[in-house]
Amino acid sequence: MTDPPNTGEVDALSEILARVRLHGTTVRRHAPLTPFAIGCAEGMRQLHIVEAGALTLTVDGETILLGSGDLVLMARGYAHTLRSGAANERALTADDCYTDEVPPGERHDRWLTGTFAVDDRAAESVLAVLPPAIVLRNTPHTPWLPLSTHLLVAEVSEPSPGAAAMISRILDLLFIHSLRAWAREDARRTPGWLTAAADPLVGRAIAAMHRDPAYAWSVPELARIATLSRSTFAERFRVLLGTPPATYLADVRLQRAAELLRATTEPVGTVARGVGYTSDAAFIRAFTRRYGTQPGRWRRSVSPPAPVG
Repeated sequence: MTDPPNTGEVDALSEILARVRLHGTTVRRHAPLTPFAIGCAEGMRQLHIVEAGALTLTVDGETILLGSGDLVLMARGYAHTLRSGAANERALTADDCYTDEVPPGERHDRWLTGTFAVDDRAAESVLAVLPPAIVLRNTPHTPWLPLSTHLLVAEVSEPSPGAAAMISRILDLLFIHSLRAWAREDARRTPGWLTAAADPLVGRAIAAMHRDPAYAWSVPELARIATLSRSTFAERFRVLLGTPPATYLADVRLQRAAELLRATTEPVGTVARGVGYTSDAAFIRAFTRRYGTQPGRWRRSVSPPAPVG
């Protein structure tokens, strides 16, 4: 048996977010005429930061009051409404948006909206443990929040070379801050990847499996990485993730295999060995159970057609 890989300083949350290819895309400033009720369609992964005034957020039957400087992350893309006063729901229009000077009229309640892109296939299971909305309040305990807001406003109102990259990085940081806060404070967390990744001990073992899924990880080795006894690690892993380590490792291998099939032209057997399968037949059976079709057919279904000519 080969020696276990050198895991170094492992960070499961970073590893998992890299897998879902999360990145911030755009920021817009909004200041509708009061009163208003702005409906945000399902499917958009967004965050909102209240620049001035106050907003009422309605999502999944819950009403959340947001004050100046507060942030709300809608990581799962639930449809929601931002409201100020009594008004009929409508969509945003060009007249609601601005970059620098607030347009004339009664526009007391203003906010920033940042959007995110992810690999939806990978993100579906990763982000499913999150609530519809994660709220971060503007308090002395979140000094980075007003600073990040100020930086975003500067890049939107007076864009300079590199503004798109700056906006993307700041949005990514705000997403991660929101996940950290959720991991620390939400006692109702459900088992799942992010729940386990946020654990400072089990997260080390999660990251090790993600970094080298082809290695034949054993529970004792993973427990050593987590600095826990074998029994304590196995139970803590099951509670946080909802599945035992071996089952999770198998899922990581199949997800990595799907990434390789989609992104490379390597033969199916090479992909199988690259993620830890010594038998092509066993890999094909496991992949078919997971994705509903054999690896070759799956690759053809998700790969763009070759250019003609």
